[in-house]
Amino acid sequence: MGSVLSDLREPLRNVPVPPDFTIAFGGDYEEQQKSFRELLLSCILAIVLVYMVMACQYESLRDPFVVMFSVPLAAIGVILMLFLTRTTFNVQSFIGCIMLEGIVVNNAILLVDQTNQLRRRAGMPIREAIEEAGRRRLRPILMTAMTTIIGLTPLALGLGEGGEAQAPMARAVIGGLLSSTLITLVFVPVVYSIFERLRPGTNSGGKTDKRGALTVA
Repeated sequence: MGSVLSDLREPLRNVPVPPDFTIAFGGDYEEQQKSFRELLLSCILAIVLVYMVMACQYESLRDPFVVMFSVPLAAIGVILMLFLTRTTFNVQSFIGCIMLEGIVVNNAILLVDQTNQLRRRAGMPIREAIEEAGRRRLRPILMTAMTTIIGLTPLALGLGEGGEAQAPMARAVIGGLLSSTLITLVFVPVVYSIFERLRPGTNSGGKTDKRGALTVA
């Protein structure tokens, strides 16, 4: 629909329009734009709700903010997957993006939570805790990501009657998971380290108190 409308807009620009008259597109296009506006609102609400839930669980505003950095990384995989499969960004792929907001944060949650536990219980410095958390959580992260990707692969192939209608959603989720899983393993620990070093009264060689905050040695 988008390509057809772009072809129509060009010749319509040369059509003389009387005063107080406009040329507008209705029907399916109007419904599509309405759906996109509603989905955009749902996307924003999903981000806010995910952050609020994590803030309540972490009892912190900083750690959930670090975790939320994994969400934009999913956009890289979504764009590449839709481009390589020649899939349009439609309502179904938009729904897949909303689903990703709740899925891709799982990997970052595993990393951040494990890092906090190592610093709190073992008193590890920031760098050592991050490296150990990456080693311990690599397998669970890959397992959770691969099970979702493999489970959505038949839907992404669009096999059978009507399969192509739901395929964009699965392709968006698979692409977002692939990129976020690989990049999160590097990007989120870096962001976590930066935020911790910016906190007043911390250093990379300090020890942790019972709340997990670093104290200067």
